Amino acid sequence: MVQDDFFSHLTIISLEQAIVVPYFTYKMVQDGARVIRIEHPTIPDPNRQVGEQVLAEKGMNSYFLTINAGKESLTLNLKEKKGQELLHKLIKELQADIFVTNQLPKNYEKLGIDYETLSGCKSDLIWIGVTGFGPESNEGAYDPILQARSGLMEMTGEADGPPQVLGIPLPDMGSSEQVYALAMQSLLKREVSGSGSRIDFSMFRSAVSWQAINLPMVASFNRHISRRGNTHEFFAPVSVFRTRDGFIYLAVGNDRQWQALTKLDGFSSLDQDKYRHNAGRIADVSNLNRQIEAITITFPCEKLLQKFQQITLPASKINTMEDILDNPLVNDHLLKTMDPDSGYTVTLAPPAYDTSYLQEINYQLPFPPRLGEHNQHIYHEQLDIPEEEMESLKKSKVI
Repeated sequence: MVQDDFFSHLTIISLEQAIVVPYFTYKMVQDGARVIRIEHPTIPDPNRQVGEQVLAEKGMNSYFLTINAGKESLTLNLKEKKGQELLHKLIKELQADIFVTNQLPKNYEKLGIDYETLSGCKSDLIWIGVTGFGPESNEGAYDPILQARSGLMEMTGEADGPPQVLGIPLPDMGSSEQVYALAMQSLLKREVSGSGSRIDFSMFRSAVSWQAINLPMVASFNRHISRRGNTHEFFAPVSVFRTRDGFIYLAVGNDRQWQALTKLDGFSSLDQDKYRHNAGRIADVSNLNRQIEAITITFPCEKLLQKFQQITLPASKINTMEDILDNPLVNDHLLKTMDPDSGYTVTLAPPAYDTSYLQEINYQLPFPPRLGEHNQHIYHEQLDIPEEEMESLKKSKVI
């Protein structure tokens, strides 16, 4: 079975909201899998209302449009017994491969989405529950809370300033990446053994796992690790420097690179005995960085980068989002999605890897779904629920 055929036969049913699970299922969409997102008919994903209202309708705001392309949408009230029965019917009749949710554990049994119940519907189901602090905790967990508790925020910011939030929601998106890897492991396990899996995933544990260097430094080597701004603990100069027309990040990783830097036109004043070795540069890093910036600020950014490239010195302009969109390494792989109703087109971030499915569809994903957009197709056409029953389900607010 070729890769595309494998993923095109996968069905994921997701009780999702916010970022962590929607980003995971968005990655599955990019593989060619079918993703059906379930939302409450009157209390949908709050992200539908976040950001600008770019379409002339509610529930399709800009923030929601970023990571939900290519999915199908069902409304379903799982607080109602009939709603739970419909979910179980979906899993059985659509032969769902994965069920995933980021509901709090206390809601699992109440909503009929607990592992025991759903695996009873399909024995080889891969069940994934994504929570802030694991299945024993019902504490809510927004991404910045996880950044704070996991130490990521303690590591971010200037040494003499307060901790700062990261520029991206790493606990959310990092958890999504790790859930994706676990889902792939479970699919392989099922292929070999025929058995399903239960995955209880803690976003807090995920966030702490990114401290793979810092925690051993504290636990095993008795170092105190905290934020250092843009500098590096073990190498210098490694930092942000101003140029005449922007900022660059320069990373000198060894003494040979340092010597090459000091031989460039304009940088000879840095050729001092105390800086010849990395330890001396680290010991005087603040003063050294001031001397370097006094030089870099006299150069245009591009001219400076050309000089560094000539001596194979790692450096980069610090790009804005607009700069990134102009980069051909990015621009040629951007995803697009267009609303068939209005013609409105959204440019999406490029995938980490160009799957053959994305190449096949020419990087054009179906537009993010309206709330309940696929109710008729899935409930009526695929589950064979009669029209009169559909009307009854709507009136009783089950769908």
